[in-house]
Amino acid sequence: MRPATTEKRPVNLSINARTLDLAKEMGMNLSKTVDAYLQEEVKRRYWEKWRDDNKEAFAAYNERVAKDGIWGAKYRTFGKSLGDGRKE
Repeated sequence: MRPATTEKRPVNLSINARTLDLAKEMGMNLSKTVDAYLQEEVKRRYWEKWRDDNKEAFAAYNERVAKDGIWGAKYRTFGKSLGDGRKE
């Protein structure tokens, strides 16, 4: 994902009146606040979609590791697992 540009565009939003009044009373910058939360939500959904789009690759990798173990696991000098759930 590319970082957000500094270019701004005006939009119309409908926001709960009570929440809007409280935010204004607190001196909140609505544009900055909404922009920050929207960026986080877009990022979260982007990676959620990426994960869903790649779930077959994850499953294939996990299946291979379960069957064959992790390459080089027998040379590790730490831990007791061989990377495939088996013990030394």
